[in-house]
Amino acid sequence: MNKDDVCVLIPTLNEKTTIGSLIGELQTLGYKNILVADGSSSDGTPEIAKGLGARVLIQSGKGKGAAMIEAFTQITEPYILMLDGDGTNPPEYADAMLEPLVSGRADHVIGNRLGDYEKGALTRLNRLGNTFMNKLFKWAHGVYMTDILSGYRAFTKESIERMNLTESGFEIETEICSAVVSHNLRFEVVPTYYKKRPGSPTKLNPFRDGYKIIRAINKYGKMNNPLFHFSVVGILLGLCGLVSGIYVVVEWFQGIEHLPMTVLTMLFIVTGILTFMIGLISDMILAYHREEILEIGKLRAELEDLKRK
Repeated sequence: MNKDDVCVLIPTLNEKTTIGSLIGELQTLGYKNILVADGSSSDGTPEIAKGLGARVLIQSGKGKGAAMIEAFTQITEPYILMLDGDGTNPPEYADAMLEPLVSGRADHVIGNRLGDYEKGALTRLNRLGNTFMNKLFKWAHGVYMTDILSGYRAFTKESIERMNLTESGFEIETEICSAVVSHNLRFEVVPTYYKKRPGSPTKLNPFRDGYKIIRAINKYGKMNNPLFHFSVVGILLGLCGLVSGIYVVVEWFQGIEHLPMTVLTMLFIVTGILTFMIGLISDMILAYHREEILEIGKLRAELEDLKRK
């Protein structure tokens, strides 16, 4: 691997405690192309990064996602390694993170923090929240990615260009994972280690940002696994119809008629069936679309081979 072909992207916001040692470790490992995407830090983080030879981009918007999207447009190297600037992602895993990309096995790599972490790095609430989010993502998208909220990732430049990312906040990791599924990109999960934050407190609010992440999983899941979403809604409507229908029948045997309730029962049942059918048809369309994308990818690869010849 030629490390000059790698750009290391570090999103930061007031990380003066860790940014210096992080850049130094990466440079010792041979990574010289380092881009710090800073969210207008007030503690001197950009100045420290510049003093160590890193490129610094002061983002024009707000949020981690906005910083990443803006930075991706500035990167020309074929491989991108991204890690958080708070010192929680050890740089010594950089080679392992990039190896699946360089060998051609993957377009995207996720560093799994949840298998091995320093004591105190993840609270019980963190572990519970991550487990729930990963399972929810699997239910919504049909793919299990182990650690969808990891900030330790590696990409090919080509895969990033295909993702069309838009999320400005912490939902960006969820959008990336959804884009991997949507575009049939190959991915690998690499075990890493997660360290306790040595400096500033976490900027993630577990409830506010947790809600946003759940909303993003649902938003993008509708596109990647419509049968799951529409079938769940259809089943719930059908169950409502079943419950109200049982009530109507029981009352009818007692000589009491509920015409409005009967109409509502039929509406629940019919709407549930139609919703399920919409999900089934959407899933068939999505399967056809994915086949077309695969064929286009094969044609693109063949054209590139012809150009090289």
